Amino acid sequence: MKKLLPFLTLCFALLASSFVSRPVADGYQVGDKAADFRLKNIDGKMVSLADNKAAKGYIVVFTCNTCPFAKAYESRIIDLNTTYAPKGYPVVAINPNDPAVAPGDSYADMQKKKYAFPYLVDESQQVAKTYGATRTPHLYVLTRKGNEFVVSYIGAIDDNSEDPKLVKTKYVENAMAEILAGKPATTNSTKAIGCTIKWRRA
Repeated sequence: MKKLLPFLTLCFALLASSFVSRPVADGYQVGDKAADFRLKNIDGKMVSLADNKAAKGYIVVFTCNTCPFAKAYESRIIDLNTTYAPKGYPVVAINPNDPAVAPGDSYADMQKKKYAFPYLVDESQQVAKTYGATRTPHLYVLTRKGNEFVVSYIGAIDDNSEDPKLVKTKYVENAMAEILAGKPATTNSTKAIGCTIKWRRA
């Protein structure tokens, strides 16, 4: 028993530390209903999910001006809107970064972008927190169910954040092919690759 006691103590300590260090699972999971939001677009108008009555869903992407990953994915985000907006799934881009931490993500700098889709400022960062977004870019596909929107995919756009020519698996395009066919996405969650969101300093 004397030999067993230190072993049990070690096991207990490891178990306890695993609970302490485990990340808290906040934000949406696939299948959750996404709450609507109302955020300011770069044209000064307020935008919510409910505004577009014809939308079958949305491709919501948390992104920014300054992150190298967001810059690398910018053209691919534009392409997603070009491909899927006509099919009822427009892109809605949201910048959650605190401009006090990332000055290039100020509202004035956001207004320099000329996207064909809304580019919204999440000034309070509450929408990013509600979604559970942690990176830029961090993407969510929402599918309309009646008057509500359900999360159908969460994660990365594809498997190569550096070079679109070297992409082997297009996660969002694969998911959208199944969603548009009325099926759940086979791969409905991947790890978002990008910069950490620049949260407000306490």
